[in-house]
Amino acid sequence: MRRRLALLAGLMAAALATTPAMAITSGQPDNGEHPYVGQLIFYVPDYPDPRFNDPGGWFNCSGTLLTPTIVLTAGHCTFGIGHDGTDVWFTVSEEADYEGLPPSSGFVPDGNDDRYDAWSAFFDSNDEWVSATAYPHPDYDDNAFFFHDLGVLVLDEPIELDDYGQLPTLDYLEQFAGGPNNTERFEAVGYGLEQSRVNLGLGGDTRRKADVMLINLHAHPEDSYAVFSANKGKAHQGGTCFGDSGGPVLHDVGDEEIVVAVNSWAQNYSCAGKTGGYRVDQPDDLEWLLDEFGLSAENTGDPA
Repeated sequence: MRRRLALLAGLMAAALATTPAMAITSGQPDNGEHPYVGQLIFYVPDYPDPRFNDPGGWFNCSGTLLTPTIVLTAGHCTFGIGHDGTDVWFTVSEEADYEGLPPSSGFVPDGNDDRYDAWSAFFDSNDEWVSATAYPHPDYDDNAFFFHDLGVLVLDEPIELDDYGQLPTLDYLEQFAGGPNNTERFEAVGYGLEQSRVNLGLGGDTRRKADVMLINLHAHPEDSYAVFSANKGKAHQGGTCFGDSGGPVLHDVGDEEIVVAVNSWAQNYSCAGKTGGYRVDQPDDLEWLLDEFGLSAENTGDPA
């Protein structure tokens, strides 16, 4: 199931309703508030791009630096990438740099391999982009992306910042169960589309943020999702939409910004109504993150 932001002549959205692909719409520019949130771009060798005779497609998502080398993102942003999880790059520039990237139109229809060579060489030679290896959750299934939709990038070189995102403690979101959720705000951050319609996508590739409201804490499957608003109203401005997945849903507690969920799915083409964030505060996810990637309690925030 490959329904994410595809790089065409530039960067255009290709997605279907209730599919894995998230972004920010009707929000605000980030203006440096979340420097640890970045964009990743990756190559999927078996994706059937209809413009080419041979398979191979390019996509992008968002992700959160937890340490100088560990990026948290969605499972469907890390599955089936390149060769042994390579062919993925990451940047924390507020506006991703694609200047000089040759357009796909110059390679259609027989030059998909040449496009791969040219694009991978571009990202390898651009100091803004850092190469990485992708690791989906060990139980992730791309044919049922809504189960275990969590992934990690391990960067080949560190990105040193003053602050990083933090993991939640176990069952962190349960503190909001049964309470007046409409008074609590969370912040979604991503690089994707600002407007979406059928066969139309506007904006993208710039880090934006939106205040969202928690609607449902225990959404199926297996209560693994928190459902958030995608409302354009003043009380909770903007939401997530097609274009980027894997960007964080954050809860601010003092100086700590805790990644309570990663953006996972949208409800409809216009990105209105509800969006799903895969909960990071679940036991199997935290165990995997802490045991496999050298993370520790220092990377975990405390509940309010």
